[in-house]
Amino acid sequence: MKGVEVDFDAFAREQLPSLVRFAAALAGDTQLAQDLVQDTLVRAYPRMSRVAGADRPDLYLRRMVLNSYLSWRRRWYQRMVQSVADPAAGPHPVTPDPAGRIADRAELAVLLGRLGRQQRAAIVLRFYEDRDDDEIAAVLGCTAATVRSHISRGLARLRLRMRTEKDTGIARGEAATA
Repeated sequence: MKGVEVDFDAFAREQLPSLVRFAAALAGDTQLAQDLVQDTLVRAYPRMSRVAGADRPDLYLRRMVLNSYLSWRRRWYQRMVQSVADPAAGPHPVTPDPAGRIADRAELAVLLGRLGRQQRAAIVLRFYEDRDDDEIAAVLGCTAATVRSHISRGLARLRLRMRTEKDTGIARGEAATA
């Protein structure tokens, strides 16, 4: 059993940064992404032989992250923990998110958040993860043709929403009903 722990630890350390980036691009929230990846790795540990035995263990883990993301809203009430600020501790300095300095990224994150889950996942896997159709199909559990359809329709919706928001003068980051 000790050998499995060592292999899993090394594998998890190697995959962690890219899994968190993938989950953050899907969820649009770094903290939620870290929670999703942590839950995925906890579930993957007892199944390490199955994960390691897969043709592409990295894609197997991404599929697990995607499944966690797709079902997190059903369990949001179990995950949401509100912290109470300690008034005696004083105000805590807020560190701005470096990505917030790049307006286009923030706008894209908002627009991606408005896509359907499958379209968002397909676009993130293609353009953030640089995966091909077959790899994306393996993660999404569909055919390569369906992947192309998700990406095509998702990009069309993004273009339409960007054009609509630009024409109507909606400020970046605000919710729109397109």
